[in-house]
Amino acid sequence: MGKQNRKRKAAQLAAEAAKEPKDQNDILENEEEEVAVLKENPKIIKMPSKSVDSTKRLIVVLDKASLQTVKAGKLYELLDCDRHKNLMLKQNIEPGSVRPDICHQSLLMLLDSPLNKAGLLQVYIRTDKNLLIEVHPQTRIPRTYARFAGLMVQLLHKYVVRAADGPIKLLKVIKNQILDYIPVDCPKIATSFHTDNVVDFRKVVPKDDSPLVVVIGAMAHGSVYPEFTTQTVSISGYPLSAALTCAKICSAAEEVWGIK
Repeated sequence: MGKQNRKRKAAQLAAEAAKEPKDQNDILENEEEEVAVLKENPKIIKMPSKSVDSTKRLIVVLDKASLQTVKAGKLYELLDCDRHKNLMLKQNIEPGSVRPDICHQSLLMLLDSPLNKAGLLQVYIRTDKNLLIEVHPQTRIPRTYARFAGLMVQLLHKYVVRAADGPIKLLKVIKNQILDYIPVDCPKIATSFHTDNVVDFRKVVPKDDSPLVVVIGAMAHGSVYPEFTTQTVSISGYPLSAALTCAKICSAAEEVWGIK
């Protein structure tokens, strides 16, 4: 019986060995084949429009966004009014003014819109520290704030966030001259509740193929008055959050341009 058991175990070991790669070279060859397949079929992600060309699109600038990092222990974190209140009080920073979640909510509204999926939206972020960020239209912003904060820390330290499946730059810090990235001969509008110029935004959206630039404040309090805008409007008789303003402006452009 003992000899039969030993023979049976030996046969099982031999069968298992036959299923495994013969040596390390076989494993390397399999990996190289997988890499070759990925290289043959790369995912190409294109911007809808580049810099100053005048094709039809909505260009949104989220201005005065509160995005800055702080060292907490051994790690860097995104400065936040809830997590770092004591630190901000020591540095005489008003906690209510540090609201990176406003930028997070606004980006979700913008990049999830049918306007963006149709390739007619371009987004820039200008922080309260005058840092200019370009957002690729196919960037998928994390749904949870914790992951968004980690992504912003990576961006602010490395100045670029690349796609996991290639060299595409999904988020990148660019030179802070916003006029170098928007068309010259197009309407440039700032939005604010503190103005008497209340408009139906559908009447503001160009009905031809010209672009439109809209600046939306991504901060908790106050208004934005950028140096390059030609007029300031309010899209409602009531104060709206930045995220809701983004949603209403995108909806207006979608209705005028026939995007379902």
